[in-house]
Amino acid sequence: MRYNYSQGTIKGRVHSLESFGLVDGPGVRYVVFLQGCALRCKYCHNPETWAGSGGSLWTAKQLFDKVYRFKNYWRDNGGITVSGGEPLLQIDFLTEFFSLAKSRNIHTAIDTAGQPFCSDEKWLEKFSRLMELTDLVILDIKEWSSEKHKALTGMGNDNIKEMAVWLSDHGKDMWIRHVLVPNLTDGEDDLKNMSEFISTLKTVKKVEILPYHVFGVPKWEKLGIKYELNDTNVPTPEQIARAEELLNIKKEREN
Repeated sequence: MRYNYSQGTIKGRVHSLESFGLVDGPGVRYVVFLQGCALRCKYCHNPETWAGSGGSLWTAKQLFDKVYRFKNYWRDNGGITVSGGEPLLQIDFLTEFFSLAKSRNIHTAIDTAGQPFCSDEKWLEKFSRLMELTDLVILDIKEWSSEKHKALTGMGNDNIKEMAVWLSDHGKDMWIRHVLVPNLTDGEDDLKNMSEFISTLKTVKKVEILPYHVFGVPKWEKLGIKYELNDTNVPTPEQIARAEELLNIKKEREN
């Protein structure tokens, strides 16, 4: 099945735009942050993206026309990354947007936590179409244990693991990311289990540790939401190195 998006009637809720992203995929990226997320990560640095009713409304063509003005920055190895919030919550809008991007042969990436993924036939059909238009999926695996994942984010992660397997089985390139929070997401057994799982995936091109930071705390305060990690320190270089070792990141880079 193919979707006809030529009418441009779908509107998406966009939180913000970044015209010169350097860590959101290969090369220089134009990063689109969409509104809405079902997870409530205790360390979230963009809690203002949680509400599905926030942001500003754009058609895919309006957004693409704005983004495409910056194409000269991308050169031959950059492109567009859509993040959030959770971009997969606006899958129809995202598909239309990426259809326009691929019509200009632009590299496309999605930065996602994977939470909407499910095996519902209609949803999976839409997801398959989106993946035909997506060059790279940057998948944030927040915790290995489903129980700990639920305590950390409010939801389990069995479907997120299923998404990673689906992407691997369908030949879709992935980067795997993990936010390292001392005494919260740095358990050695969990990192070892995550590493073993990643080793079974055939299309993972990079694994990254993202050190916990506190830059988003003022946003929680502004929104009047209690921040539970005020006593949590950022990870030390030694803690980061240990996590990279457990995830076999150094070995992977050498290969």
